[in-house]
Amino acid sequence: MAAPNIVNVSNILGKSNVANVTTVFSSVIVNPVNSNKVFKINTIIVSNVDGTNAGNVSIDLFKFGAQNTSTGLGNTTYALANVITVPAKSSLDILSKTLYLEEGDQIRVRADSNNRLHFISSFEEIT
Repeated sequence: MAAPNIVNVSNILGKSNVANVTTVFSSVIVNPVNSNKVFKINTIIVSNVDGTNAGNVSIDLFKFGAQNTSTGLGNTTYALANVITVPAKSSLDILSKTLYLEEGDQIRVRADSNNRLHFISSFEEIT
C-alpha cells in the first residue's frame, strides 16, 4: 500500500462521479487497495434539488490503515463536512483545496433525507 510517485506520472485520467445521497453512509469515490494510483480530488459539490426543504449532509474521508489515536486500531474516518445544511434549490462547494486519496482511501457521504441531495465530484486518477 504505497502511493505512486506523482513526479514521474504515466497517466492522468479526468474522472467525475455523481450520486443521489441517502441516509446511509455510501462510498462515492473509492481508490482500491493495491491500485497503484493516487486520486486527486478537485471538486466536491452537494446540491439540493428539493424546491422547499433544506437538507443536511455529512461527508467523511475514510483512511485505510490510519491508526486511530484514541483506540489504536486501523482504518479511521475524518469529517470533511459534518451535518452541514444545504438550503433548498442551492449548492454547497465542500472543498476549498485539492485532496489526495491514497490506496484504500474513500470519500463517503450521507444525508438526513433520501434523494434530496446530489453529490457531484471531479477528480484525477494518477498512475
